[in-house]
Parts: sequence; C-alpha cells; structure tokens
Amino acid sequence: MDTQMEAKLREMLDRQAIWQVMQRYARGLDRLDVELVRSCYFDDCIEDHGHFVGDPDGFIQWANATAELFLWTHHSISTHNCELDGDDAHTETYFIYTGVKKESPQFMSTGRYIDHFQRRDGEWRIANRVVIVEGTYDVPESAQTALMPPAYGPDEVFPASRDNNDVSYQRPVRPRRPENRR
Repeated sequence: MDTQMEAKLREMLDRQAIWQVMQRYARGLDRLDVELVRSCYFDDCIEDHGHFVGDPDGFIQWANATAELFLWTHHSISTHNCELDGDDAHTETYFIYTGVKKESPQFMSTGRYIDHFQRRDGEWRIANRVVIVEGTYDVPESAQTALMPPAYGPDEVFPASRDNNDVSYQRPVRPRRPENRR
C-alpha cells in the first residue's frame, strides 16, 4: 500500500473510532449503562455540561440522577464535524435530547457537544468536553398526540428497558415468529 493511501485509511479509521465513542456515549446514557458511558472518557477529562462541571464519574452520577426524572431518555446525535491533528481531534456533534415523562409536557433540548478527543495508547476517548445547550422545549400534550404515536408499554412483548435487559443487548436478536407463516 502506498503512503498516501495508508494515510487516508488511517484518517478513516480514526474518524470511525471517534464516531463510535459518540455512539457508545448516547447509548450508554439512554440505557443507564455506567460502564459504557465511562468507556468514552479519559480519567482526567473535564466535563462542562452546563449545570454540571467535573470529572467523568461525577458527571455519570449526575446524568443518571437527572435521567430518573424521566421514564425514558433518547440522545439522538447527528451532524458531526471532526478535525484530526495527529493524536488530537476536535469535534462538534449536534444532539437532540428527549425526556419522556409519565404526564405531559414532555421535555426536549437541542445543542452541541464540543469535544477534544485524544488517542492514548492507541485508543480514542474524550479528553475534555463543553456542552452547548441551544434550546429547551416542553412538548405539550396536543403536539405529542399529533406528532408521536403511543409508546410501547410494559405489556409489550419487547418492552423497552433502561438497562442491559433491553432487547438491544440480545445477541443475536430473537424476533418473534410470524403467526401466519407460509
């Protein structure tokens, strides 16, 4: 493989590894999976998350306590910009956070994760983070009914779970068999 191709491949692999950290972070917060979220940070990271500023362990404890205000949370991440500079990377990732409560109004916020990633011992993790919350919204009952179908409840075959009992942890996933199979 020539040097130019090898450099391109390294860049692609680095960008993918960083994106995977972001994916683990969002999933870990929604599943209340402390180990998964913790795997996204270096120990000396400072998490500046608006109402919380501190280390990763303190942030995870704060985030889980905040999540207990809701039945479910969803961290959706989208636009992701990444500037690589050797073993450093500077990223901006947009998010939409939704907190589902038992009663209306539901909660939503939008913003961006501004991260300094580092590669240490061959592994990319968040070295420092600033979260910019650009909007917070209460979603009233009328909008909720018009925009969102009813959520799956606990009597569903695959009820959602905020821990590793969730169907997303099944390996392999085991769907139900169709009743009228030909």
